[in-house]
Amino acid sequence: MLLSIPFPPLPSPPSWFPGHMNRFTKQLPALLSRTDIVLELRDSRLPLTSINHNFEGAIRKWRAERGKVTYSSQPLRGAAVESSPVSGYGGMTCERIIVLNKRDLVPEWGMEPFRRAMASRFPEQIIHFASCNRREDIKSLSALLVNIAKRNPHATETNVLVVGMPNVGKSTLLNSLRNFGIAGRTPKALQTSSQPGHTRALSNRLKLSEDPLVYSFDTPGVMLPFLGRGDEGAERGVKLALIGESSSSNCLTELHANLITAGIKEGLYDVEALVAYLLYRLNVLHPVSPAYLKVLPPGTAPTPSVSIFLEQLARRLGMLLRGGECDTTRAAKWFVEWWRREGGLFSAAAPHALPSAVAITGSQGQQPQPGRGSVVRRGWGFDLEWSVEQGDFVPDVAVSILEHRMGECIDEFVERTQEYDRQGGTVSQTQEKKRTWEEKLAQRAAKSKAKFIARKKGF
Repeated sequence: MLLSIPFPPLPSPPSWFPGHMNRFTKQLPALLSRTDIVLELRDSRLPLTSINHNFEGAIRKWRAERGKVTYSSQPLRGAAVESSPVSGYGGMTCERIIVLNKRDLVPEWGMEPFRRAMASRFPEQIIHFASCNRREDIKSLSALLVNIAKRNPHATETNVLVVGMPNVGKSTLLNSLRNFGIAGRTPKALQTSSQPGHTRALSNRLKLSEDPLVYSFDTPGVMLPFLGRGDEGAERGVKLALIGESSSSNCLTELHANLITAGIKEGLYDVEALVAYLLYRLNVLHPVSPAYLKVLPPGTAPTPSVSIFLEQLARRLGMLLRGGECDTTRAAKWFVEWWRREGGLFSAAAPHALPSAVAITGSQGQQPQPGRGSVVRRGWGFDLEWSVEQGDFVPDVAVSILEHRMGECIDEFVERTQEYDRQGGTVSQTQEKKRTWEEKLAQRAAKSKAKFIARKKGF
């Protein structure tokens, strides 16, 4: 068992914010004015990192115009705003549903505690775990949309706007909802792709239900313009890169030269940097028997070393160069592909009990404590991690304790995000220069206008 799991050095995050994302961000307030339900998709493995904070301001204003108040005591950005009700496009319906997609890739025992922790902090958000290949999840989500539509019988139709980061499964989910909600044979209405950025424009209206009438729009996935500075931004970028769809159609038999990432375009990350963080995270989730041991020779011990791990994996797979040297680059690509296809499932099904203490050096400067034999680290997904006293609880039954632990992680994330934003950590140097230049242009335009008015009055 690992006694120390150091946090790996990570590269600076790349920036990927093409023009169609910028256009949609500007269109969002107008689209919300004729929207009744916002369906925001996030990844279950990254329930906090996959939040796009750029949506928050527009959604908060939309709720205020519908007479709703954001009751969260710690909003992600800014304070709650209240205004007089304004008639909406389909009446006064105003709901925000957070769909945590790919639920089959996180342990079942953490779903209800996380849902309860989020509900206590963001009561205006409906949390729904789903996986597009689980019919019962699609059925319950479809029923939720229909029940919301039936609350306002005077509205002729209910409109749903689907938003989220690139490649979190928006188009796939809408196709599944349409197949379930419309009787008879329904052809695939929206094209899907494992490549982020496939949807580049607002789709035509898609009917999800006939009685009552429910329509939806598919939207382009929108990435953050800048992922952040320092370790915070570096970790956010690697997390988003790791949760992508597999690029191979044949399970574990084909390797593509580039990897398809979830929110970040392929080729912007070195694959070995992804392996370093993945190895760290899997060791944290279960330091006794990490999921990656299933692809190593029997009897291999867990390791925090990327070079040792990749050499072991390359020899196990027979990935050798001339002279018997290990092809670690090819092994690294194989490992990321394996985790996206099968390893996530193994990790989600990892046993709960940890026999002794594990010291972890995390991204926030946590230091190992080898003398405390009763303290262990636990994790759920890639965003939540906490310390517990060994033997304090069994995750299956102590939902309230898990809810408290996860709530602390959420509060810490919110506070850290707000502080980071206040310090300007979410604005790149290029954005700062652009903003300064725009302010100068605005000042020049104001001076020119004032001079023109002054000359006109002189005549």
